[in-house]
Amino acid sequence: MPRSPVPAPPARTTSTPLLTVAGSQLVAAPRVAPNTARRPATANPYLRLLATPGARAFTAGNLIARLPMGMLSVSAVIMIAGSRGSYALAGAVTATGLAATAVVAPFTARLVDRYGQARIAVPATALAVLGSLALVLCVHHDAPAWTLFVAYAATATTPNTGGMSRARWAHLHRGDQAALHTANSFEQAADELCFMLGPVLAAVLCGALFPEAGTLVGAFLLMTGVLVFAAQRATEPPPAPRTRTAVSPLRTPGMPALLAVFLATGAVFGALEVVSIAHAGGAILALQAAGSCAAGLLYGSLRPARNVPRRLLLCLTAMTAMMSLPLLATTSTASLPVLALCLMLAGAATAPTMVTGMTLVQRATPAGQLNEGMTLSVTALLGGVAAGAATGGWLVEHAGTVAGYAAPMGAAALALTVAAAGTALRRPGISGGSAR
Repeated sequence: MPRSPVPAPPARTTSTPLLTVAGSQLVAAPRVAPNTARRPATANPYLRLLATPGARAFTAGNLIARLPMGMLSVSAVIMIAGSRGSYALAGAVTATGLAATAVVAPFTARLVDRYGQARIAVPATALAVLGSLALVLCVHHDAPAWTLFVAYAATATTPNTGGMSRARWAHLHRGDQAALHTANSFEQAADELCFMLGPVLAAVLCGALFPEAGTLVGAFLLMTGVLVFAAQRATEPPPAPRTRTAVSPLRTPGMPALLAVFLATGAVFGALEVVSIAHAGGAILALQAAGSCAAGLLYGSLRPARNVPRRLLLCLTAMTAMMSLPLLATTSTASLPVLALCLMLAGAATAPTMVTGMTLVQRATPAGQLNEGMTLSVTALLGGVAAGAATGGWLVEHAGTVAGYAAPMGAAALALTVAAAGTALRRPGISGGSAR
């Protein structure tokens, strides 16, 4: 709920006036100018969030850097498949990059926590951009297929810009759970927006210009965005040198169960994406992302939960129920508009689930290891996406669309079961209070 504006303190003056001459008159003026009345705080929580000093600058850089996350894989598929005539090769190359990211990303995040965002993110991004440029050259000059795998694997050093942005919000609003709830919702909506616009922009660039255009523009935006983001040193969290007693966030009570939930949730996204593309084409996924983006923004305007683990169970229950809608739509009718509506409604349950899960990750991660903790959750999510995509693709090819849409609903039910069984999620340190 929005907070009531704090009234401005009354104007104060010093007891000793300042004597000065105005024209031919001797006048007395207060030595300190009166404070002007402050305007009431806006009721919009997102406007209050972006009014944080320095927030708009690092948010702008982060959004520029995050947009290529939805561009580069699609651009690579279009570029490789168009040049080599093989979607199997294109898919294998991007899958290799995903696997490399799952291995490298936590180590990159650990270095970010230890040495600072600007010091690590810029060179890590430069290496990833060089990998993208190498991929373009290998494709353009018809290099051997193995070079494509090596080049795309080099992009695994791309830093988790969303995690670094969330770490900045946590640093700027530490102790303010309402502001952090809004910030997490804003970041999740930004993720959905970038993954909604990124593939469309990639397809347009590769189709209207030349096959390598999407990768080149994505690499340029990534490097530019990270440079703008890293330049905002005033909002950067201080580095936290690792001590001998520091342990990995993986060993933190509650974290393994949370990562298992993220793994199953990723399977929801991966299966839903592949089955929808196979049945109706990729454009229909924009509606699912739009529903998630809108729900994320609405969720951020609500009061944060006092019992976050219970809220996560409610969100996962809603997601499981909503994921049954595409299955019911394909079972009862062949209408694409009906399926599109069901996908939009199903998407509305994903953003609140992700926001609540990320909140629990922030609370479970030890101080000074926030980037690593959030990157581990993203890695689990990506692993789930890969497993869900493989499962959904196999089902839709061998058993049909109806069986394919059963996969995301089953994965959502699995995530709910894991969360319900994870008693470590109910630690008082994570829940943050009693249930309402």
